[in-house]
Amino acid sequence: MSGGRDRVRVARARLGGEATRDPAAELRQTSSRTVQLGRVQPQAPSHRTIYCNDREANTPVGFKGNSVSTTKYNILTFLPKGLFEQFRRVANLYFLMISILSTTPISPVHPITNVVPLSLVLLVSLIKEAFEDWKRFQNDKAINSTPVDVLQGEKWESIPWKKLQVGDLVRIKQDGFFPADLLFLASTNPDGVCYIETANLDGETNLKIRKALEKTWDYVLPGKASEFRGEVQCEQPNNSLYTFTGNLILEKQTLPLSPNQLLLRGCSLRNTEYIVGAVIFAGHETKVMMNSMNVPSKRSTLERKLDKLILALFAFLFIMCLIGAIGSGVFINRKYYYLGLSGDVENQFNPDNRFVVTILTMFTLITLYSTIIPISLYVSIEMIKFIQSTQFINKDLLMYHSESNTPALARTSNLNEELGQVEYIFSDKTGTLTRNLMEFFKCSIGGEIYGTGITEIERGGAQRNGLKVDEVKRSATAVHEKGFNFDDARIMRGAWRNERDPEACKEFFRCLAICHTVLPEGDESPEKITYQAASPDEAALVTAAKKFGFFFYRRTPTTVMVRESHVEKMGKIQDVAYEILNVLEFNSTRKRQSVVCRYPNGRLILYCKGADTVIYERLAGGNQDVRRLTREHLEQFGSAGLRTLCLAYRELSNELYESWNQKFIQAKSSLREREKKLDEVAEMIEKDLILIGCTAIEDKLQEGVPACIETLSKAGIKIWVLTGDKMETAINIAYACNLINNGMKQFIISSETDKIREVEDRGDPVEIAHTIRESVNQELKRCLEEAHHYLYSISGPKLALIIDGKCLMYALDPSLRVDLLNLSLNCSSVVCCRVSPLQKAQVTSLVKKGARKITLSIGDGANDVSMIQAAHVGVGISGLEGMQAVMASDFAIAQFRFLTDLLLVHGRWSYLRLCKVILYFFYKNLTFTLTQFWFTFQTGFSGQRFYDDWFQSLYNVIFTALPVIILGLFDKDVSASLSKKYPQLYKEGIRNMFFKWRVVAVWAFFSFYQSLVFYYFTTAASRKGQNSSGKIFGLWDVSTMAFTCVVVTVNLRLLMACNSITRWHYISIAGSILAWFLFIFIYSGVMTPYDRQENIFFVIYVLMSTFFFYLTLFLVPIFALFGDFLYQGIQRWFFPYDYQVVQEMHKDDAEDNSRMELLEIGNHLTPDEARSYAISQLPRETSKHTGFAFDSPGYESFFASQQGVVAPQKAWDVARRASMRSRAPQRPPRT
Repeated sequence: MSGGRDRVRVARARLGGEATRDPAAELRQTSSRTVQLGRVQPQAPSHRTIYCNDREANTPVGFKGNSVSTTKYNILTFLPKGLFEQFRRVANLYFLMISILSTTPISPVHPITNVVPLSLVLLVSLIKEAFEDWKRFQNDKAINSTPVDVLQGEKWESIPWKKLQVGDLVRIKQDGFFPADLLFLASTNPDGVCYIETANLDGETNLKIRKALEKTWDYVLPGKASEFRGEVQCEQPNNSLYTFTGNLILEKQTLPLSPNQLLLRGCSLRNTEYIVGAVIFAGHETKVMMNSMNVPSKRSTLERKLDKLILALFAFLFIMCLIGAIGSGVFINRKYYYLGLSGDVENQFNPDNRFVVTILTMFTLITLYSTIIPISLYVSIEMIKFIQSTQFINKDLLMYHSESNTPALARTSNLNEELGQVEYIFSDKTGTLTRNLMEFFKCSIGGEIYGTGITEIERGGAQRNGLKVDEVKRSATAVHEKGFNFDDARIMRGAWRNERDPEACKEFFRCLAICHTVLPEGDESPEKITYQAASPDEAALVTAAKKFGFFFYRRTPTTVMVRESHVEKMGKIQDVAYEILNVLEFNSTRKRQSVVCRYPNGRLILYCKGADTVIYERLAGGNQDVRRLTREHLEQFGSAGLRTLCLAYRELSNELYESWNQKFIQAKSSLREREKKLDEVAEMIEKDLILIGCTAIEDKLQEGVPACIETLSKAGIKIWVLTGDKMETAINIAYACNLINNGMKQFIISSETDKIREVEDRGDPVEIAHTIRESVNQELKRCLEEAHHYLYSISGPKLALIIDGKCLMYALDPSLRVDLLNLSLNCSSVVCCRVSPLQKAQVTSLVKKGARKITLSIGDGANDVSMIQAAHVGVGISGLEGMQAVMASDFAIAQFRFLTDLLLVHGRWSYLRLCKVILYFFYKNLTFTLTQFWFTFQTGFSGQRFYDDWFQSLYNVIFTALPVIILGLFDKDVSASLSKKYPQLYKEGIRNMFFKWRVVAVWAFFSFYQSLVFYYFTTAASRKGQNSSGKIFGLWDVSTMAFTCVVVTVNLRLLMACNSITRWHYISIAGSILAWFLFIFIYSGVMTPYDRQENIFFVIYVLMSTFFFYLTLFLVPIFALFGDFLYQGIQRWFFPYDYQVVQEMHKDDAEDNSRMELLEIGNHLTPDEARSYAISQLPRETSKHTGFAFDSPGYESFFASQQGVVAPQKAWDVARRASMRSRAPQRPPRT
C-alpha cells in the first residue's frame, strides 16, 4: 500500500506537467484558498489521476464502483419518498388534512369517510410507482450482472460488470458492449483501430472508427497486458459525449489523449475480434449515465387550468363553511329547550360563547363538505391519459411507417390534451420536412456548372408560375444510385480530361475522395462497397467521387487509399495511397472540415470543404472570376432547393507545415480548453485557400408534407420553419411545402444587403454590429407598419416573414424583441434561415412566453433538442440523424405528415374527452355536496350529516368511478376521417371552447338545480310518507332515497354528455348503479356493533317495500335532468358548436370508407401487429348519438359507421331535419 500512496503523491506533484513548483507560486495559490478556523477547505480537483492495472494505488482516491441504479426508491425510502411525491399534489394534501380533522371530536363523520378514498387513491398510485420501479430494478440487476473479462495476474477472469473498478484492464469481444468508459489500448485489428456502433448513445447506426495510441498497440495478449503500468491524467467526469481531454504517462513519456481513444459505456464493438481497454470512468460517472437526465417536466395548459378550478372549489367550500359557521353562531340559543343546551354542554354547542361555536362549526363543516374536491380526479385522468397513449396513439396504424417499421410513440402521457390546442408549430427542415436522403445532383468546378436535372422544387416553382416543365432526357452516361443522381456527359467516364480546366476537375474529385471521415465496408469493389458516414451528405460526396473515377476503398488510421481512373491517360487505373497527417474536424462553430495530406510524391496539400460563408472568408486574393461565377452558381443551386458546400485547397511547404504541426500537437496535448485551442490553431492554416468549386445535393421532400401543411394551416395552426440553410433554399422549400405562395405578402429581413456588405468589407466588428442592428430595427418597424395596413384592409393578403440568422440575433435583443414578436404573430408563415440551435430555442421561447400561445416543436437531429425541450410539446422524427431528438421529445413519429393524425385526431379527441371528464367530476361532486349543504339549513347549522359515512366514502371511488373513465377513453364527436376532412374543427381547441369559465358556470348552474331537486323533492315527498308498518320515514330513509336518486341521475347524466355510446358505456353505467344496490343490500342487511352503521340497518328493505320509493326513483331523475335536456336541445338547435354542424351534415352517412383502408392494411399484418391493431380499434360497437336533447338517431358515430350499421329514422327527427338547409337525397315515391 505504501508504494501506491507514494505514486499518488508523485502524480499529484507532476499533474499538469510540472515536476517542481515555485515557492512564491505555492504561497500565492494558498492565499487564494478559502481558509476557515485555521483549516484549508478541500478544493475539488480539476483533473483525476488513474493508475492502470493497479487497484492498490487507486484505492486511496475512492473512485466510484461500476454498479448502476436507475431506480427512484429502495426498500427504506419507498414509503416516505413515495408518500412525499403523492402529497406534493394539493388535492391529496387537502384530503390528508381532512382525514386528520375527521379523527377529532368536532368531526360529524367517521374518519373512515375520508381515510378510505384517500387510502385507495394512494394505494393505486403507490402500486403504479412500485411496479415501474421494480421494472427498473430488474433491468439494473440484469445489466450489473453482465459478465466481462478482466485482467487478473496474467490471465483474463470473467466477473460481473458491477465488480469492475477504475483502472482495471478489460477485454471486450466482438458485438460486446463496453461496461464503462474505457481508454482504448490495443486491438486485434492492424494499426490499433476498432469499429464501434453508438446506437445506444445517439441512435446512429453507422460505424465510427477509434484508434489506439501507437505506444499501446502491443498490449493485446494477457502476458504483455499485465506489464502495462500507465498513468492517466484526465478531466473529471462530465456529460459531454463528444469531448475528452487527458494525457497518458507511459515510460516517462506524456501522450495526449482525445475522444478517438475513448470507448463509451453503452456502445458496442463491431468488425473487431476483441479490444483491450482500461477503465477511466465507472458506473454513474460514465458519460452516458451523466447524460441520463430527465426530459424537462412539462405540465399541460389544461392541467394548469384545472388547478385554477380546484382553487375555485376551495373558495366555494370556504364560502359554504363560512355561511354555515355564521348561521350556527346566530342560531344557537337556549330557547330551543328540546336541544338540551341548558346544562353544561361542549364548546361547539355552548350558546354563551358564540365565537367558539362559529370557529368549531367551521372545522366541522370543512370535514362534512370535503367531498366537493374530487379526490379520484387525478388518478382517473392519469389512467385515461396512459391508456390513450399506449393503446390509441402508439397503436394507430395510420401513424405507422412500414418502410422503417416505426410506429408512433408517446414518450409521456402528460401532454395528450395539449396536442389538441397547438397554435404554433416550429419545424426543422432537413430530415423533418425533407427525407434526409441526400443525392449528389449538380456541381460547379472552376466557374463551370455541371448537371442537367430539374429538382422537385424547381418543378413546383414553375407550376406556380404557370410554366410547363419539359422532362430532361437523360444521357447514356446518367447514373442514379443511392446518394448519386447526376447526369452530365461532359465529366462522366473520364470526359473531364477534355474540359477547359482539367486540373481543377482533378482537385475537385480528389477533395471529395480524401476530405472526409467516411469508413468503407464490404468488398473493395465499386459495386459492393458500402460507406459508413457521419451524415448522408458525406456518403453522397464520397459516392460522387467514386462515380467520377476516384474510388475511395480503404482507410487506415494514417492513410486513405483511392483508385484513380483516367488521371495519367484515358482508361488507366492506379491505386494511390494518400497519407493523412491531420484531420481538422467539422463542428457547428467551424462549419468546415479540413484534411492535411501528403501525396506519394511528397506534395503537401490541405483540402477544405464547408459552408460558402466560411470558405469565402478564407480565400486568397485573385481569381475573382471563379469566385464571382461560383457565388452565382451557389445562388442558383439555393433557388433550386439544393444543399451546397464549397471546396477549396491550399499548397503547403514543409517548413510551414512543420512549424504549424508543433502548435497543433501542443494544442492537442492541452488539458484545458483543448477544443478552443485546436480551433485557434486550425485558423492559422485554413487561410489563403484556392476555390475549386461547389457541390449541390438534393434532399427531397417527405411524402405528404405539402398536403399536411395545408391541412394544418386550415386548422388555424401557424407553421414556422427554422433551418440552418441559405435563404434561397429555405424560401424554395417553403414554396414547395405550400407554406408560402405567390398570393402572400412577403417581408424579407436579410443581412445580405449592399449596405451591410460594404461595412463587412471594411472589417470593423463594432461598425458591423451597429449597422446590422440599425438595419434590423428599421426593417422591423417598416414591416410592422405595412402589416398593420394589410390587416386593417378588408381583403388583405396573408403575410409571411423571412429572416436570416444574423438579423435574428439582433432582432432577439430585448429592445427589438417586442417588434419581432408583434410582426411574426401577424404572419401566417415564418421562415428563419441560417439559425443556430440556440436561436431555434430562443424563437420558440419568444412565442411560448411572449405570446402565451401553445407551441409544438418538431425536429429530427441533435441540433433540434433545445428547440424540442423549449416548446410546450416536443415531437421527434425518428429518422436518419440518430435518436437524440426522439430521446428529448414527448412524442415520436416517423414522418412529418403523421402530425395531421397526431394533432387533428388524437390531440383533438384527447382535449375534448379530458374537458368532459374534468367538468363531469366537478358536476357530480358539487351536486352531491350541495344536497348536504341544503340539509344544513334544516339542522340549525349544527353540522349533522345527511348521508351515511360509507355512502360518502364510496361515492367517488365506486359508484361513479368507471363510467367517467369510459367517457375519457371512447367518446368521439366525429370520426377520424371527418376530423381530417374538416380541419377547422381543431380551432375550437385553440380557442379552448370546452373549458371556459362560461362552460364551467353552466355545469355549476345545473349542479345547483339538480341538488335542489334531489333534496327538496325527496324530503317534501316523504313528509307524509310511511312504511308498511305505518311509521313515517326518518332521516336515514330519506337520505338513502336521496342518495339512490343522486347515483342514478349522475350516471344517466353522463350518457347525455356522450357523443358516441358503446356497450362499454352501458356496462359501466349499469354496473355502477348495480354496485350501489348490491352494496346497500349487504350493508343494510347486517348489524355491526361499535359503529354508526345501525342507522342504516334494514333501511333499503323498508324503502323498497313502499310505492313511494319507485315513484320517487322514476320522477326525480326525470325532473333533475329535464333542465339539461332542454338546455342541450336549445344550444344544439340555435347555437351549435362546429362539430355539431358536421354531425348533422353527416348523420346519414352509411359507412366510413376509412374502415376499408384500414382493413386492407390489416390483411398484411403479423400476428402481433394484428393483435395491436385489434386493440387499437376497440370498442367495436354499434353506437347512437345522444349527446343532445332532441335525439338524432340518423347520425352514426365513428364506431357505428365502422360497422356500417344504420339506425332507423324516428318520427320526431323529421321536424328538425325539415329545418336544416342541406337535406339528404330523397327516395323516389312508390307507385
